[in-house]
Amino acid sequence: MPARRISAFKVKGLAEIYANGNATTISHVARSLGISRSSVRRYCAYIRECGISFREFACLTSKKARAALKHSYLQENCSERYLTLLSLLPDVHRGLYEGTSNLKSSWEKYRQRHPEGYRYSRFVAHLRRWQSDQKLPLISCTPWRIDQIRDTDASELKKWRRSNDRSEWAKAVVILDSFAGVSISALCAKLEKSPRIIKKWITCYNQKSIDGIRYTEKKYRSPERVAEIKRKRDRIIEILHESPRLHGINRASWSLGSLSSAYEKSIGEPIGKSTISEYVRAERYSFRKARRVLTSPDPNYREKLRDITNILSNLRENEKFFSIDEFGPFSVKMQPGRSLVQKGTTRVVPQRQRSKGRLILTGALELSTNQLTHFYSEKKDTEEMIRLLDMLLLQYSGQACLYLSWDAASWHVSEKLSERVSVINNLGNKFPMVKLAPLPSSAQFLNVIESVFSGLARAVIHNSDYESVDECKEAIDIYFAERNAAYKKNPRRAGKKIWGAELVEPRFSPSNNCKDRNWR
Repeated sequence: MPARRISAFKVKGLAEIYANGNATTISHVARSLGISRSSVRRYCAYIRECGISFREFACLTSKKARAALKHSYLQENCSERYLTLLSLLPDVHRGLYEGTSNLKSSWEKYRQRHPEGYRYSRFVAHLRRWQSDQKLPLISCTPWRIDQIRDTDASELKKWRRSNDRSEWAKAVVILDSFAGVSISALCAKLEKSPRIIKKWITCYNQKSIDGIRYTEKKYRSPERVAEIKRKRDRIIEILHESPRLHGINRASWSLGSLSSAYEKSIGEPIGKSTISEYVRAERYSFRKARRVLTSPDPNYREKLRDITNILSNLRENEKFFSIDEFGPFSVKMQPGRSLVQKGTTRVVPQRQRSKGRLILTGALELSTNQLTHFYSEKKDTEEMIRLLDMLLLQYSGQACLYLSWDAASWHVSEKLSERVSVINNLGNKFPMVKLAPLPSSAQFLNVIESVFSGLARAVIHNSDYESVDECKEAIDIYFAERNAAYKKNPRRAGKKIWGAELVEPRFSPSNNCKDRNWR
């Protein structure tokens, strides 16, 4: 060990700690002196080689301590194993430089000649010191090392190292420190990254310079791969909307494992739980206690869904399909919600308010043209459904058939409404034929009009403070009039692409979730 590397002051401090019996562990001594644990071990070895105890060494003056350490160092360097090592170092360096050997094999040859010789770490340290003394390049003993930094990359790497972007900072540290001779393990400890990532960055830089590490995090996916991922995701959401018992799984709700089993049975290809978790989280589903039911317990779920899908796939120009539901009742009063406010300002909504009235909105969304028909009701019952039916018959009198789709509410499946439909169908060609396409029970995620109601709530209900019920009705009427006009002008444009408020595109799909989770 070179004399300049030995701090006599710290070695005396180490000797005092051991002499006074204060040494508990090597780590404790290292923290007390501010040195590494390997330095503690080396200093202890040099004190023992001086032939005196720790207490005797602690009593020496600084000058005598330095002399004793220098004498011990010279004895160690004049030993036979050190002379043998010095004779090997030129060949070791040449083999590393030419790539004909590696450091591990050279050390093993040395240990065959001197079984009690230096350990591998000391062997490497001596090689580094010899290369430095001879002013030779520090040849790497491993392929995971930056041997050259291009002049065009140096300034940008220094900029990355000063950046607030942790990814850029980490990559710059790896490149610059690896070029300076820092080991992989030290870089892993400093950056809290795995050796695999460190080695990947070093390899990418050696092969493609700085462009190789700038885009290592981004993954390119071909159009075929993107389509395959979409197909898998849609199928997972379809299964999630069904009951586990339909797939022969004796569970009341889905788990990642049961979803994986159901997907494998239905598609015939395996899928991991981590992939399913990624797809489900991307659709903003999570495992939590919720009031909203995500699955339909209807035993005829598949049959009803198949009937609706067949109707829509074969819908002709003179036929219309309506998604029908009610919105409300809700009170006309100051409503909470998200809004743009100045920093430091908090919008306050009183918890107790006097209602200015209540509203129930009944609507029917025609899926092929995205036109919505609505009116305001006093209550939810069969009479209001008959009223809506009469409005649709007058508005679409030139059509051949009207399909009405709604949920399983009692006033939607009443006998009085069924009799009214039978009477209209028996009148012949005076009115369009009316056919019912009921949704499965507890399947509000299939009711497309829920998406329109969610957009309405965000646009004109949330953050509102209308003075009267009539003012609220006027805002709702304007919203639907503008929406219908926009879809008449461009029928291909879908909900949220135009309005920016509707939860999903207003179209029928078993993987859609049209119900706004924030509105009950």
